[in-house]
Amino acid sequence: MSSVTLSGVEKYYGELRVVHGINLIIELQEFVVLVGPSGCGKSTTLRMIAGLEEISEGTINIENRVVNRVAPKDRDVAMVFQNYALYPHLKVFENIAFGLRIRKEPKEHIEKTVREVSEILGLTPYLDRRPAELSGGQRQRVAMGRAIVRHPKVFLFDEPLSNLDAKLRTQMRAEIKRLHNRLGVTSVYVTHDQVEAMTLADRIVVMNDGIIEQVGTPMELFNNPANMFVAGFIGSPPMNQLDGVITTSATGLHATVGDTSIALPALDNVKAGQAVVVGIRPEHISMSSVDGLSPVPISLDLVEPLGSEALLHATVNGQALIIKAETHGEISHLHQVAEIYAPVDLIKVFDAETGKVLNSAARQS
Repeated sequence: MSSVTLSGVEKYYGELRVVHGINLIIELQEFVVLVGPSGCGKSTTLRMIAGLEEISEGTINIENRVVNRVAPKDRDVAMVFQNYALYPHLKVFENIAFGLRIRKEPKEHIEKTVREVSEILGLTPYLDRRPAELSGGQRQRVAMGRAIVRHPKVFLFDEPLSNLDAKLRTQMRAEIKRLHNRLGVTSVYVTHDQVEAMTLADRIVVMNDGIIEQVGTPMELFNNPANMFVAGFIGSPPMNQLDGVITTSATGLHATVGDTSIALPALDNVKAGQAVVVGIRPEHISMSSVDGLSPVPISLDLVEPLGSEALLHATVNGQALIIKAETHGEISHLHQVAEIYAPVDLIKVFDAETGKVLNSAARQS
């Protein structure tokens, strides 16, 4: 049974169409992340689920009830915002209990529920403090606590970690995932950060210009992007994309990138001279020889050490290429790299005109 279903959902502001006929099924207890660049329609979609934005066309169904004309307070969803939205004059206990008091829940029930949620979130020592006395991560946990006490059917998260520093974001990601595993409530999470999407999601919905580009598990999107946009958005660093032209020979299919030939996997419905884009992830590039493959010469521009690994910024016939390499505690040898190998079974090939992938299967890693 699905928990949230969007059918043909569209949103207009005047004549400006910002969400283009979205169809999406979010299963019961699933954690789905909407990800995409700023302005792609992901937050607008989330706000339509919450009832904070009216939909222009289509239907939204929450647990077998169409909620198009249902007020936000009656949809049984709870939203956690980027800016926490806490009451500064109320202590933590009262911030968490606020929704229960509005619903006129019994005093004993409020006390018990707030204490239980505070224990789950590690907020028990801070119940008598005001938001100004808390760190950013603690404030976000209070905002989550206020949502949890309502026992909603759906949690909605609108970029809740954007205001936190890098260390806190990592910590809060883990806390949100543990919380979801513990509570098992259907969750829809919006972010522009693909790392958050990869680490949190059961499934990722990649959006761009108001449409859904692809839906899948994190590894499905990583290994088998449907098009150049997804390939360039998912992954850190993203997939390298080199402009080339199809050539054929007795040894198989190749792409000519400038004056460099790169071996390609078998493809249907391509022809010599066709413009393509060769995709290879930075972590899939090898600096050791691969049987049957000719080396690809590169011009190395920069080595960026990151500790246990390094990023090599290079070019292939003037086109940018990033290589992710293990350092083994030393980077001096990386400055000498002059050629690389691109394993054929890990290459993705995209049609240069449509951007769509031409080979849909890839070795899982």
